[in-house]
Amino acid sequence: MKANAVVQSVYEQVLKRNPGEAEFHQAVKEVLECLEPVLEKHPEYVKAKIVDRLVEPERQIIFRIPWQDDKGEFQVNRGFRIQFNSALGPYKGGIRLHPSVYIGIIKFLGFEQILKNSLTGLMMGGGKGGSDFDPKGKSDGEVMRFCQSFMTELCKHIGPDTDVPAGDIGVGGREVGFMFGQYKRIRNEFTGILTGKGLEWGGSLVRTEATGYGLVYIMAEALKDMGKSFKGMTVTVSGSGNVAIYAVEKVQQLGGKVVAMSDSNGYIYDADGINLDTVKKLKEVERKRIKEYLSYHKKAKYTEGCAGIWNVKCDISLPCATQNELDEAGAKALAKNGCIAVGEGANMPCTPEAADVFLHNKVLFLPGKAANAGGVAVSGLEMAQNSQRIPWTFEKADAELKIIMTTIYKNASEAAKEYGQPGNFIVGANIAGFVKVAKAMLAQGLV
Repeated sequence: MKANAVVQSVYEQVLKRNPGEAEFHQAVKEVLECLEPVLEKHPEYVKAKIVDRLVEPERQIIFRIPWQDDKGEFQVNRGFRIQFNSALGPYKGGIRLHPSVYIGIIKFLGFEQILKNSLTGLMMGGGKGGSDFDPKGKSDGEVMRFCQSFMTELCKHIGPDTDVPAGDIGVGGREVGFMFGQYKRIRNEFTGILTGKGLEWGGSLVRTEATGYGLVYIMAEALKDMGKSFKGMTVTVSGSGNVAIYAVEKVQQLGGKVVAMSDSNGYIYDADGINLDTVKKLKEVERKRIKEYLSYHKKAKYTEGCAGIWNVKCDISLPCATQNELDEAGAKALAKNGCIAVGEGANMPCTPEAADVFLHNKVLFLPGKAANAGGVAVSGLEMAQNSQRIPWTFEKADAELKIIMTTIYKNASEAAKEYGQPGNFIVGANIAGFVKVAKAMLAQGLV
């Protein structure tokens, strides 16, 4: 069977087996479209049904999470853990707590995690988990009781050599702490079964900064190939959470000027450059909306509607909020205004149509599975530190992160060139990640 027929057959099977899971369909389609030349070159992958196996999770776990709120009333949420592929190591991927979570979101994120983890070069398979629980507005006691109930079930399926979850949207240090405590209580083990832990009890320095820093490191490497750097560049960053904040921090350290940030309500524009101390105070301490930035900086402007940020003139744009936030219209606005590079700090923040606009207009585009791999990379480094029972310095962890992101860029770039699409990092990242997983799956037989 020819490669295009294989790809089409696999995709049709995904649609049939996973109805209504739009995000998962989108992620699979993007990857499959990139793999045709690889399958033509390597018929052994077709014969062994590597792609057919890749899109089917090794294990899907769905469970009930009963918990008690502060009023004494019982609540019930649904929990998920998708253990997608373990060819390269223990399943690795975050836990997301958000009302939008359902099986399709978790599958999309878990599938992306396979190739993202492969690109880091570390021994990590792909997985993801979460719940439709919303931690916003909940007391510490309510969050603790939910996390304990969540881990009471999850602990049956994870372990340092089996599956090592991490944080994601809605899961920060507080939630990781509650989950880890419950695991330790039930299993009577102090092991590295979660990453994103507190520094006092097994966490890694640079983990907080990792995704944002990593995004900027890989973009800096790409700019270097263009004979450019961040110095003197005007940058916009969507979002104002952890990834966005530390992407801004690293851009500013490298001499760039960030002029716009956003949240789910709207965006701020500061022609003098965003004051990051103010944003950190609002978001990390006071937990306020981004529009409150104007209370401290009168010259700045706030606009309702977060999509308007793509109309701000910039040299580089870094979407760091959520999936499918940047559509075709936003991409056209960026290209028209002279944007030369876009890097995905969030998971799949650009629609396929937006990505096509960037490629058509020769705007450098770094997809999320390469560009936002810094978070899971440092999670992998945390696993190494836990195994050694030795913490690393900030400088050592940061240096390792930079090496990993630079290597990801080089491998994706070389893969794109090898398969006749130089400069197309969607193709390059997908192929570079896939080939490593495919070789491992082939070597391990029919598992």
